[in-house]
Amino acid sequence: MEPESVLQTHDLYKYILDTTVYPSEPEPLKELRVVSATHPNSFMGTGPDAGRMIQMLLKIANAKKTIEVGVFTGYSLLLTALTIPDDGKIVAIDMDRKAYEIGLPVIQKAGVEHKIDFIESKALSALDKMLDNPDNEGSFDFAFVDANKDGYLSYHERIVKLLKVNGIVAYDNTLCRGSVAQPESCIFDFFNLAREDTATINFFKATRAGIVEFNKSLAADPRIEMCMLPLSDGLTICRRLY
Repeated sequence: MEPESVLQTHDLYKYILDTTVYPSEPEPLKELRVVSATHPNSFMGTGPDAGRMIQMLLKIANAKKTIEVGVFTGYSLLLTALTIPDDGKIVAIDMDRKAYEIGLPVIQKAGVEHKIDFIESKALSALDKMLDNPDNEGSFDFAFVDANKDGYLSYHERIVKLLKVNGIVAYDNTLCRGSVAQPESCIFDFFNLAREDTATINFFKATRAGIVEFNKSLAADPRIEMCMLPLSDGLTICRRLY
């Protein structure tokens, strides 16, 4: 749950967390962060510094109705639930309910489970089902996406339709450990890959390629304005223009 930023040394990243994040981190978030750190895939969690930015965006947007694509153990989900009003709602989509249930007791103890509509599903089918209801189009204030990176472009097409004009969507891991700025051959160094592990190599190639394509597409999308921030593994923020 505490990935080192791709553009920062470990000491500098720790300084940022210790001075600007942890001192005011709500106790339920701290508890969930500690619980999630024991998961073998803890690196999949949202970085606390990125979480702080998401919290600020939710408050600035006065968000009440949100979408989360990719939940894992629920750090960003709990953060959102703690931030939006008591009658706010989060549509949370993930294929892995087991990971979600790791954080669920903390969410329940925090008294915010009633704000969450968890959908165990592939993201595309869930988003398409939401769009089948015309009342959902243009009705969401905020979305956060932290799922399979080769699917980001497809998710973006659906989420833009679901967001209100001036609604905000944030995408995590858009720097892909810095590999987006280097040739594909450099993935061995960025991801510490064994050259004989073909399956893992192919996975990270697809991940990097998906993010590279996605970043280019966002930059050319006239429906949004965007900003890419070097928080954790890269956080891209988009506002729907029309």
